[in-house]
Amino acid sequence: MKFDVNIFPTDLNGAGDLAREVEEHGFDGLWTSETGHNPFFPLTHAAAVTRRISLGTAVAIAFPRSPMVMAQTAWDLAGQSDGRFILGLGTQVKAHITKRFSTGWTPPVPRLREYIESLRAIWATFQTNAPLRYVGEQYRFTLMTPFFTPGPIKTPDIPIYIAGVNDGLCRLAGELCQGFHVHPFHSVRYLKELIIPNIERGAAKAGRTRADCALTCAIFVVTGKNAEEIQNNSTFVRSQIAFYASTPSYSPVMEKHGWLDLHQQLNAMSREGRWFEMGALISDDMLREFAVIAPVDELAHAVRERYTGLLDRVGYYFPFVPGEADKAAVWRSAAEVFCNHG
Repeated sequence: MKFDVNIFPTDLNGAGDLAREVEEHGFDGLWTSETGHNPFFPLTHAAAVTRRISLGTAVAIAFPRSPMVMAQTAWDLAGQSDGRFILGLGTQVKAHITKRFSTGWTPPVPRLREYIESLRAIWATFQTNAPLRYVGEQYRFTLMTPFFTPGPIKTPDIPIYIAGVNDGLCRLAGELCQGFHVHPFHSVRYLKELIIPNIERGAAKAGRTRADCALTCAIFVVTGKNAEEIQNNSTFVRSQIAFYASTPSYSPVMEKHGWLDLHQQLNAMSREGRWFEMGALISDDMLREFAVIAPVDELAHAVRERYTGLLDRVGYYFPFVPGEADKAAVWRSAAEVFCNHG
């Protein structure tokens, strides 16, 4: 099991220093997200100053970008990093696609299938200079001239991971992708009963196995030096769980545990803008289902115990900020338990 970290650099010029520290800690990979900043720019800095760790997006939103634009960005990062780049893609919910990105909405699973197929067709043309021809329902690519072809690289087989919660995207990942970003809002039961079986179904369709699709997740954790700190630190995680539990796209997770009534209550509160009240409705039992709770010196061991045989790559939901003194022992313990790179 590999251990990765997430970074959210607000100063792009400091992204390289942050990536260097990730590698020096001994961690296996570094992920960036598309939240307030572009997820790709920090990785160019990271690729320039690291030599071992994988570098990936968790995730970049696919549909607002043409596959051609995405293909070129990924190609350059794969070349710069000597094949350490992982392209992690997300679909995003309809409201954000249509209202935040002003992009048309179509059913995400068939659209993402064509998106991935388009990327690979474009990359094949980049590598071999063969004529470009991909014709689907959503995307058509039939023109590539030498002037716009970046040319071959040493590492053209760029891994694609996709993110999702429900069965359709799980099956698509098993069939077509090298990895799947499991959402932090999950339980072990949900992993065993929905995510992994559907990954396996998709893999079988393509003559692959579960081992061909790595499962990775930034896990909700609650930790502290003592019981009081752990209780105090649970507030943020409860609020995050409540936010996701209120979202219709994630309601199957709640339904799996018989908590659909609470989902509806939280959804109503979110529509009323009562965000700061929602976390109080997350019970201790719910917290234990969705988060790993352990003291600092036991946290990494508890994560490994819970997810061995279920996940291939793990990390913590909170970002890697090496200057935070209260987190130093958390990162040190994770490196000792998971990482051994000499």
